Amino acid sequence: MLHGAEIADAAASGAAIGIHAPLQKIDMKELHAFKDGIVQRLYKGLSGLISGAGIKFVQGEGRVVAPNAVSVAGVVYSGRHLVIATGATPRQLPGIDLTARVLDSDGALALTRIPRRVVVIGGSVIGVEFASMWRSLGSDVTVIEALPSLVPLEDPAIGRELERAFRRRGIGVRTGVSVGGVVESATGALVYVAGGESVAADIVLVAVGRVPCADQLGLDQFGIQLDRGAVVVDDRLHTSVPGVWAVGDVVPGLQLAHRGFAHGIFVAEEIAGLDPIHVVDREIPRVTYCDPEIASVGVTEAEAREMYTDIEVHEFSLAGNGKSQILGTGGLVKIVRELDGPIVGIHMIGTRMGEQIGEATLVVGWEALPDDVARFIHAHPTQNEALGEAALTLAGRPLHTHA
Repeated sequence: MLHGAEIADAAASGAAIGIHAPLQKIDMKELHAFKDGIVQRLYKGLSGLISGAGIKFVQGEGRVVAPNAVSVAGVVYSGRHLVIATGATPRQLPGIDLTARVLDSDGALALTRIPRRVVVIGGSVIGVEFASMWRSLGSDVTVIEALPSLVPLEDPAIGRELERAFRRRGIGVRTGVSVGGVVESATGALVYVAGGESVAADIVLVAVGRVPCADQLGLDQFGIQLDRGAVVVDDRLHTSVPGVWAVGDVVPGLQLAHRGFAHGIFVAEEIAGLDPIHVVDREIPRVTYCDPEIASVGVTEAEAREMYTDIEVHEFSLAGNGKSQILGTGGLVKIVRELDGPIVGIHMIGTRMGEQIGEATLVVGWEALPDDVARFIHAHPTQNEALGEAALTLAGRPLHTHA
């Protein structure tokens, strides 16, 4: 599944960082048509694959009526196995109701006009993606995050760099402050933060994460264990009831489309008796589709310090990378390794850095040493060189940086 905000941001912003497009020059009908066209083509392709494989597709709201059966519109479908893959829905903030001006991510993607002023409540993945998109479309944007940093689940170096980049783009950032409430009027809304200060907006986006869609399925009556709305599974995605499995966003952990794909493949192969290797969240690549992009895999520096006796860390600035200068982007590549051991985390930020996550995932997944990566030649001029040069430095052979 593609991020709607990513598609819209790509269409609106072009290649350069910080384009502030005049509101009147953006045709929202064309933008929605572009986004919807991509989604529909992908959906049609998947539907064709399902049909071609002889899989019966039933559209409707289902409820579990037995550990091996689901009822949809009064018709019961049963099988030897049940796989729960109901995804997640936007999380709401207590005391802040959704209205025509106060939206969640679903409502924001359906907007037919570009708001002049936007306040985004929540500075994690969804919040910064929408903030970036709206700024590219020409809106004045402020992001409010209760934790000390944007994208708080990423390495702190990435959050600091993103905040600097956002400020350069003219995006207001307020971290370490909580929202006390939203008061609407006929002409806009005021978002109140701790201390009584307010920020004015035409649209308020509540982007404080997503919650699994499992509570309304009737699972608990059959002994399927839930934890705060998520389905509890073991490392092989079994639930507490034999023959019942759960995959994707409904399972605790990373909420990423490609994690859901991997879970689905794993369960299909497990049911078929192929004994597949289980999916490890730490080895799943993560990309945040804002501008600049964030891409990471493995553990952060802080997590590594808790896991290992000693570690080594290196940051390579994209200021020394030729292709990044061509693109006009700043940013960094940060590599974390166990001392005298493998690379355990790679964290990157910069325009198009999401395209570098493939090599990073292989490096972490194969537990490569810096010397293993350093021996391979990285093409010039590419942003991929930044990974190679960071590895060279950790291997004790710095090229354009001091060890």
